[in-house]
Amino acid sequence: MKSASGVQAGLTVIEIIIGLALVGALTVIAVPGLAAWQATLRVRTEINALHHAFHVARRASITGNVDVVVCPSTDGQQCRGDGDWSSGWLVYVESSGSAPPQRDHGERRLLAFRGSTSLRSVANRRYFVVRTRRYRATNGTFVICDRLGRGQARALIVSYTGRPRARPAAEVAGRLPCR
Repeated sequence: MKSASGVQAGLTVIEIIIGLALVGALTVIAVPGLAAWQATLRVRTEINALHHAFHVARRASITGNVDVVVCPSTDGQQCRGDGDWSSGWLVYVESSGSAPPQRDHGERRLLAFRGSTSLRSVANRRYFVVRTRRYRATNGTFVICDRLGRGQARALIVSYTGRPRARPAAEVAGRLPCR
């Protein structure tokens, strides 16, 4: 096709090959950074969900004057006994006073979350009981990281009153390794 000036318009094969090579090189450079970015986003999403779970537990405990349990769970119905938080967690109103907590028939489930299989979540507690009275004596800590080591790990520190706060995992990594 000729332009208005009479010059042939278009690209040569060499120009197309050089352009494709540049696109390929940029893709090779960008893909590892993209994977780390996606892993960081997944970690932040899971930390935010856990943060929300503690806010739900704290609010239910205060407004209902009840004990609320946050525990690891694979099915969203019962607590896991082994303390592995990677597969998800459960928030429910504990009325039976069982220790360690197990959700009995009739105990109200407030929230259930299924964890990401690409993330690992560790905590220094097997479960948390949020109470309006009789607080715990120490903070609890979670660390969530990508199983392949990509992205930035995050920590969630839960105060003895049940109030959560997120931090970079490097602040607690020596005390609670994620890998």
